[in-house]
Amino acid sequence: MSNRQVITILGATGSIGLSTLDVLARHPRHWQIHALSANTDVEGMLELCRQHRPRHAVMASTEAADRLEKALREEGLETLVDAGTQALEAIASAPEVDVVMAAIVGAAGLLPTLAAARSGKRVLLANKEALVMAGNLFMQTVEDHGATLLPIDSEHNAIFQCMPPGYTCGQEPAGVSRILLTASGGPFRERAPETLRQVTPEEACAHPNWDMGRKISVDSATMMNKGLELIEACWLFHATPDRIEVVIHPQSVIHSMVAYADGSVLAQLGNPDMRTPIAHALAWPERIESGVSPLDLVGVGRLDFMPPDPERFPCLRLAEEAARAGGSASTVLNAANEVAVQAFLDRQIAFTDIPRLIEAVMERMPVIEVDHLDRVLQVDREARERAGAWVQRMGRQPA
Repeated sequence: MSNRQVITILGATGSIGLSTLDVLARHPRHWQIHALSANTDVEGMLELCRQHRPRHAVMASTEAADRLEKALREEGLETLVDAGTQALEAIASAPEVDVVMAAIVGAAGLLPTLAAARSGKRVLLANKEALVMAGNLFMQTVEDHGATLLPIDSEHNAIFQCMPPGYTCGQEPAGVSRILLTASGGPFRERAPETLRQVTPEEACAHPNWDMGRKISVDSATMMNKGLELIEACWLFHATPDRIEVVIHPQSVIHSMVAYADGSVLAQLGNPDMRTPIAHALAWPERIESGVSPLDLVGVGRLDFMPPDPERFPCLRLAEEAARAGGSASTVLNAANEVAVQAFLDRQIAFTDIPRLIEAVMERMPVIEVDHLDRVLQVDREARERAGAWVQRMGRQPA
């Protein structure tokens, strides 16, 4: 890479943000960090400001921003501190910024990610909710404003790498017959379904292959994460749900595959480390060193594949139904899931109540078109209110 690029990282203290900073630190001549954002982790952001000296730091709340600003001034650091959604949109759309890593988890990442796309940035998309909540709106924004969209999820990045030369996200890929979306199966792929009601938050967050945040770990345990990825893949690769097949692959070595009309199947393989897709997207179309150890196929020994069990993973079925329904269905699905996962983590509902809550909300909200941001946010709010009411009405301490 010849030109120095300026980057903003949304969600810098999370696992994707920290992995991004690790890759950037290996190539200091190629990258300059403009801004970092975090939710409420003041200590984590303070340490990142010490190490990387960003021009701006944005926290979710004014209280967290005030604490960070005080700590920075006490150490003589000059990073400018701000708070809130408008500040996030500002650092995502700043004229001097070339690249935005969109790694805020959940619906909170939608507005700043849209702002980056409207500003024509290279958007490295790790926030799947931007597509799940507002896929049509987001993809149209990317096209209208000439943004470059590169997927960061290991599966979608793998699919992108297996697409025909010169492929652009959102186009219908020539000659592709099927997309094979791999899934680890999470910590409960072999656990008896009748025992899942007793699952604790600690068990659900103990992923066998990946180091992720608590919300994403629970989504992996329910396989809602794979359902959201299926919806995301429909938008990224111009595919209908029936052309995407979810395959459980416990080793997490093949990150996804693309099947072609001539019978060829291309796969992207690598150790389960998010620095690989991050480095790929940062340097695309070139390649840079990521810090990931080489894959030892002899050491891996075997690669297994199996279909997902619908009884064990009802959330995957709900996501597939939302993908087929289109419109607001996936917005409702995402909002209800976020409320359900938080209620489970707070021990208000049982693990098996997560799909029950989501299905109840989906059944009570009609599918409508969501081609305007205001409508997306309205549907999101209503779904959250209905999900919260369900928790209050039905939730209890899990047995």
